[in-house]
Amino acid sequence: QVQLVESGGGLVQPGGSLRLSCAASGINFRFVRMGWYRQAPGKERELVAHISGAGTTNYADSVKGRFTISRDIAKNTVSLQMNSLKPEDTGVYYCNGFDFFTSEDSWGQGAQVTVSS
Repeated sequence: QVQLVESGGGLVQPGGSLRLSCAASGINFRFVRMGWYRQAPGKERELVAHISGAGTTNYADSVKGRFTISRDIAKNTVSLQMNSLKPEDTGVYYCNGFDFFTSEDSWGQGAQVTVSS
């Protein structure tokens, strides 16, 4: 059974930084694409970044150069380092794992990120 648990959200001023972490169990990072999505109030959930089983990364244009996704295979964690945060980065951030072999799509419970002065 796959379980994803996010941590590290909070309130930060514009220009600040936050680091989100996702602890994963029941999942093999080498065969699963891991990602971070976010949902702002009144908007649809959108992709922020993902990292493939081979380690290839992909970012939404709005976060390129500011956010970095990484993973620690030994610890089964995926992280999102967010720098130069803007108010429009505010939302609930969800950890996601998609298994291409089983088509299983797993989600964490979400972590609130608020960027405000």
